[in-house]
Amino acid sequence: MGRGARVALGFFIWAAAGLAQEFHVYVGQITADSVLLAWGKAAGSGNVIGRDSVPWGKASVKVGERTVAAERNWALVEGLAADTEYPYQITLNGVKIGEGQVRTYPQRARRLTFFVIGDWGSGDSQQYRVAEAMWNEFSRRQDPVRFVLTTGDNIYADTVLGMPAGGSGNRDRHWRKKFFLPYERLLRRIPFYPSPGNHDGNESEGLSDLDVYLDNFFFPGNRPARYYQFSFGGLADFFSLDSTENTTQGLPAPFYLEDGEQFGWMQQALAASKARWKIPYFHHAVLTAGPEHPPMVRELAHWAKLFVTAGVKVVFNGHEHNFQFSERNPATGGICWVVTGAGGQSRPGNIAKRMAEAQIAGWSAAPHFLVVEIEDRTMRITPVGTDGEAAVTDSKGGRVRTPIEVK
Repeated sequence: MGRGARVALGFFIWAAAGLAQEFHVYVGQITADSVLLAWGKAAGSGNVIGRDSVPWGKASVKVGERTVAAERNWALVEGLAADTEYPYQITLNGVKIGEGQVRTYPQRARRLTFFVIGDWGSGDSQQYRVAEAMWNEFSRRQDPVRFVLTTGDNIYADTVLGMPAGGSGNRDRHWRKKFFLPYERLLRRIPFYPSPGNHDGNESEGLSDLDVYLDNFFFPGNRPARYYQFSFGGLADFFSLDSTENTTQGLPAPFYLEDGEQFGWMQQALAASKARWKIPYFHHAVLTAGPEHPPMVRELAHWAKLFVTAGVKVVFNGHEHNFQFSERNPATGGICWVVTGAGGQSRPGNIAKRMAEAQIAGWSAAPHFLVVEIEDRTMRITPVGTDGEAAVTDSKGGRVRTPIEVK
């Protein structure tokens, strides 16, 4: 091969590698017999990543020994074995753009480990440090972490002097530094199952933020969903709910009202669930001691009553930028209400004086995510910060033992 040919070949290899590096590859959904993989660039203008994004070309997706062709920027690979780890590779227009590993869910399970993170899409150094801690935790565990739940505020607008200044998530390019880059390694392994927050729409930011949120995440049934349900091995049913006032047109309006379509669906879905663990998660905290936001206990009283009736034992919320967990007594409906909202922005104001009145048993101001482990009838919840387990204290400043157990 002559020098000119070698240079040309070298340039081609370099260009192909550059092309591959521009693409983000992520796991959209997993079931016991399928996986949905997606890809795109999250740069430039227009819809360049997500369910309805403009196709980048013809793709070939190989998971284990199964290969499917795709002309959209995602592919559903079915016919896989339950609870099995598979390597995968994605080729676009003849160039490999990504690879990774994915593990299907079991048909029946007695154990489950997952992460929960809230109020995270800030794009700042704190978000990246928490994201690194998540990857480290994922990598070191012998029991597989199956997915990430989000309690909303998935993408924040940039701010100047405390005021929104663009970058709110209504363009795919905003998602690059606030989602696809910080969680890049996790996204190649496990899906994020989101719930929307006030900063994911026009309750606090832009009208079109919600449309992009619904396009970039993938939901059960592969349909955009502001609320939805998914299951894991018959052990746990998860209910992602929308407690916001976001709308896709017009002015903001409550989406959580008792006579609304969502609540009607909740009543039927919770009543039909036969799982040992029924786990709702959503943005606005029903019980919280602040310091910034009041509890939504009155506005969501019909939700709380339904949860008690349905036998719910734990609920995950965000909105307040710290960690809190409630007492389990008649005043709380016997439910452990958990606030986890410091994945990207923390709020250090001390809430000790408000905790007793708010029925809050422990709290932490540390940036964190949650590791949640279920083993049959017991759940263990551990807030993990950037340097290990986050210190949790009671109203008198005494250390609260973690993990927190719910039975």
